[in-house]
Amino acid sequence: QVQLVESGGGLVQAGGSLRLSCAASGRTFSTYAMGWFRQAPGKEREFVAAISRTSTFTDYAGSVKVRFTISRDNAKNTVYLQMNSLNPEDTAVYYCAARPNLINVREWRTYPHWGQGTQVTVSS
Repeated sequence: QVQLVESGGGLVQAGGSLRLSCAASGRTFSTYAMGWFRQAPGKEREFVAAISRTSTFTDYAGSVKVRFTISRDNAKNTVYLQMNSLNPEDTAVYYCAARPNLINVREWRTYPHWGQGTQVTVSS
């Protein structure tokens, strides 16, 4: 079992940057692939980015590729999402999630472990 806590959300102007963090409890963090998802009001939860256990594989949604970077520090039990060039369409609650493998990493329903989410609001 792993528990996840996101932080780093907030209000930022269009064109600005934020870095989200997701701290995991327990000593098994390095055995999980990690993902970031987001959900805007009235919309379905959508995939943002994913990273493998040893950071050798990353995947991004087309809408954030180039602007966002996912990374992890297994020594600190933390996964990050660096978000640059933010625009109002990025406004959402951002969630991190953990899964034991990389199968269907873009499908949120396949992740068994979730954080509580952090709000990101981008003003125009």
